[in-house]
Amino acid sequence: MSGTTHTVTNQAPPLVGYDVFSCDRALTEAVERHLAPELLDGAREELALLGRASGSAQVREWGEQADAFPPRLRTHDRYGNRIDEVEFHPAWHRLLGRSVGAGLTDAWGRPGGHVRRAAGFLVASQPEAGHGCPVSMTHAAVPALRVEPELAAVWEPAATSHVYERDLAPVAEKPGVLIGMAMTEKQGGSDVRANTTEAKASAADGEYVLTGHKWFCSAPMSDAFLVLAQAPAGLTCFLVPRVLADGSRNAFAIQRLKDKLGNRSNASAEVEFDGTTWARRVGEEGRGVRTIMDTVAATRLDCALGSAALMRQAVAQAVHHCTYREAFGGPLAEKPLMRNVLADLALESEAATVLGMRLAAAYDAVDAGGPGAERERALLRIAVPAAKYWVTKRCTPVVAEALECLGGNGYVEESGMPRLLRESPLNSVWEGSGNVQALDVVRVLRTAPEALDAFLREVGEARGADHRLDRAIRGVLVELADLEGVEARARRLAERMALVLQGSLLVRWAPPEVADAFCAGRLGGDGGSAFGTLPHTLDLRALVERARPTV
Repeated sequence: MSGTTHTVTNQAPPLVGYDVFSCDRALTEAVERHLAPELLDGAREELALLGRASGSAQVREWGEQADAFPPRLRTHDRYGNRIDEVEFHPAWHRLLGRSVGAGLTDAWGRPGGHVRRAAGFLVASQPEAGHGCPVSMTHAAVPALRVEPELAAVWEPAATSHVYERDLAPVAEKPGVLIGMAMTEKQGGSDVRANTTEAKASAADGEYVLTGHKWFCSAPMSDAFLVLAQAPAGLTCFLVPRVLADGSRNAFAIQRLKDKLGNRSNASAEVEFDGTTWARRVGEEGRGVRTIMDTVAATRLDCALGSAALMRQAVAQAVHHCTYREAFGGPLAEKPLMRNVLADLALESEAATVLGMRLAAAYDAVDAGGPGAERERALLRIAVPAAKYWVTKRCTPVVAEALECLGGNGYVEESGMPRLLRESPLNSVWEGSGNVQALDVVRVLRTAPEALDAFLREVGEARGADHRLDRAIRGVLVELADLEGVEARARRLAERMALVLQGSLLVRWAPPEVADAFCAGRLGGDGGSAFGTLPHTLDLRALVERARPTV
């Protein structure tokens, strides 16, 4: 029997052994644009090192292993003692160690720290997204900690450390810690004011005991959690460590782990506090939402960045496959209709990246202070929920279309595309679903006129450069002029604001062929509902070449 029937031809090689950062032109250009010249060389070197690791066969294998061997709950040890620990595959710890070591929890107060960190988060999330959850929450916890300088003095250096230490121990004995959040409850979900977890003050000032539950607590092996509970004066924020100063375990009972659609490498748990749970108040009683909002905003930006990372990886896989795969007499990427699909996907990916990086730059401007800091802070108030709403909504259709570019190969687990697809809806749900984000945009419009002014100034930077963008800006102004019944059209408003913001950034900074395609297909009405419906007169080849990962 001849062996020639098993000769493998016309299959794309695996997309490994490349620099995830340096081959992403939209991302590298954003880093060059937003960082001061004196910071660029160091940032490029660090991000290229992370990029080469993220594109390596080894790290890709770690991502596959972390997903294939999900975490396992151990409520008791062999002797019957309650331990409430979660066991992870070694690959999970390697991924976390790599990201923490790359400084992805360390941005606040560092010149250019948020831009460097956002770019790193985009790169590190591509081979495996689940471990980004504890990384994101730890990074975002810093503003809440700083509300209490005594707490920040102890916890912030460990949270921003570049050392990952997996074992539970008192914070004073650890070179680095992870900090999570536990806010939502069964009966309330995003409506945290409906929380019933009760906090009673103990004898010591600022110390409380908690009684209640949390319905979603991600990364339960973190060293501490920011928790919302009802104190006598109202909803209040608390820091709940897993291990107390004397080495004893806090009363933090993990009831079960969630069986999730995706994000399977990361544990999400239901937890209970039994009335002996020690907690330290963060901020004033009754001001818990205000205390934790800067933390929530930072994680919401990471949702947008995480979705941008998933989109970029999906597009890179699709372009790579279509470059090598031949059908009907030539490479798929050279076929006019496939080129249109790939260009359209690349356009969505670039718009998401440029928007996320612009908002990271705004965080750096706020950190640095100066005359423009308050305007940037105001821009973040309205642009973060709009970006979180729109970018995370676009992620699933982008990944699904990219999967289809691989045909049946893309539907097979070994391609990695099903894992991307299962992950793609998460960021739209996490930290407030689409309705919450859209209504937050409306709330800011009603209560913070300075935020709308900052938004209009930002999009106005590109006014006059493209007639389609100008028309879209006028359309948003018409929407904003009449806020009667706005709640029912809040999604439409958030979408239009995000698109106009993306368009203005691309018109100012992207190559002309990218800006032209975005304004035509997203703002000018010259594109269809499905991907691959851009006007054929655009320079689609240039868009595909720009998105091609170089191996």
